[in-house]
Amino acid sequence: MESKTVLVTGGAGFIGSHLIISLKVQYPEWKIINLDKLEYCSSLQNLVMTDDNYRFIEGDICDQHLINHLFATENIDIVFHFAAETHVENSFLFPSKFMSVNAEGTRVLLSAALNSGIERFIYVSTDEVYGTSRDEAFDESCLKRPTNPYATSKAAAENIVLSFWENYHLPIIITRSNNIYGPRQHYEKVIPRFISLLSEDKKCTIQGSGLQSRHFLFVEDVIEAFLTVMEQGILGEIYNIGTNFEIPVIQLARELVRMMKHSSDGELDDWLLFVKDRPHNDLRYPISSEKLHKLGWKPKVSWREGICRTIQWYEANPDMWPTSQSFQTTLQNSSQTSVLNLKTL
Repeated sequence: MESKTVLVTGGAGFIGSHLIISLKVQYPEWKIINLDKLEYCSSLQNLVMTDDNYRFIEGDICDQHLINHLFATENIDIVFHFAAETHVENSFLFPSKFMSVNAEGTRVLLSAALNSGIERFIYVSTDEVYGTSRDEAFDESCLKRPTNPYATSKAAAENIVLSFWENYHLPIIITRSNNIYGPRQHYEKVIPRFISLLSEDKKCTIQGSGLQSRHFLFVEDVIEAFLTVMEQGILGEIYNIGTNFEIPVIQLARELVRMMKHSSDGELDDWLLFVKDRPHNDLRYPISSEKLHKLGWKPKVSWREGICRTIQWYEANPDMWPTSQSFQTTLQNSSQTSVLNLKTL
């Protein structure tokens, strides 16, 4: 492909940073612009680059003036829009913030991109927009039935993205992926949280019964999916990025205990601590990825390989993020602040 300029929003975060690194390897002559607000789950340690074709901009996707200037001056060809509020527990505390960043921030980007001549605007969504399912796997034609504020904000953003396709023929593509894991992910997500707790000789905190299950996709596989969509995806389409591997959260914790603590089967549950569940916790999110399979993509990294590589990375980089206890304190302080603000109102 000829030389391109790619804007990656949220590029200092977990998935965005992996994408930027892959882009630089596969397309070394391309110019990459990384726009990130650098909140708690982002870090420039994810990207140590001296490439002349790489540029980092600290900024907010909701800043209309900044975004307009960016599109007016940088000749952007491709957009990967990762930047979002994603911590589901926080979405119950601050739903308006999630709607502002995830939906309105997306509208700001789309409006700025409208007359800029971009070739592709790839919006990164989530399987959670489908809601929960006991049996059937959701394909891209299924209705959206989000059940938490985070998923609702992502579904709203999708509707805005699709409206720009229908009304203005802005060249958009939407992706919806299963849970993603791997090196450099923040402790707010379940796998790095469990790894962190066990490395501190603390118990894995299980919300509710722990019977809710999730499909986990290794980060390298999802990056290959994004590149496939960039190169071959049909404009105006939605693509599920999924895996057949599924595991209940309680079993996930037990497997990590077995691997990290070398515990016998009879001792596994000694490392589990059951805590209050979130207001709503979907049972499972099975999705069908047949449309993407037809473009030649399928996941390659097995669960065993992916989780071993992930554990090894966290053991080798214990200081990448604050400890799990520090993060829990931050969440508790946020919750208390929210309650105080409500009382003030």
